[in-house]
Amino acid sequence: MKSTERNFIKRLKKQQEDALEYVVDHYMALVKGVVTNVLLPIKREDLIEECINDVFLSVWHHADQFKGDTNDFRKWICVISKFKAIDYYRKAAKNMEISSEELDTLVEHSAEDIFIHHENNEEIIRLLNHLDQMDRHIFMMKFFLGMKTDDIAVHFHLTRTAVDNRIYRGKKKLQQQATHLKLGGVLYEGDL
Repeated sequence: MKSTERNFIKRLKKQQEDALEYVVDHYMALVKGVVTNVLLPIKREDLIEECINDVFLSVWHHADQFKGDTNDFRKWICVISKFKAIDYYRKAAKNMEISSEELDTLVEHSAEDIFIHHENNEEIIRLLNHLDQMDRHIFMMKFFLGMKTDDIAVHFHLTRTAVDNRIYRGKKKLQQQATHLKLGGVLYEGDL
């Protein structure tokens, strides 16, 4: 039996090699796009290829943990690709030689600035959790994965206008939620 769009998830969970081949054939462009987008500043093609291989290896080893259909699988492999690429980026960035000009730029950011940036990212993630699932996915794809609105529309079988409207309404909702943040970034349940 060969893997098809209908059965590749079940076969992948059973560790059937043809299912992995199917995943590589059908999702390589997507994985390569996400990984390349994150690792492009490193300028190492070998690192990009290694990360792509690691993504598919993770999919193979963790297929039993996946729950969902083909659309969910696409999102799942995107998330794995993004996080693997970020891990590779962090490791590579630690090992990179830094020129004196780059060092001057890095020194401009104090530890306090870095801490505040990290805290802001955590607050944004907390705020995103208040959106409904589809809007949250749209925001992640648009603003974290850098996908184009047209691609998101195709992915969710929506019109471009519908995606733009969801983004607009989501931004308004996030802005309202952000006004409820107390000093120190804590959102209290009573404020919702």
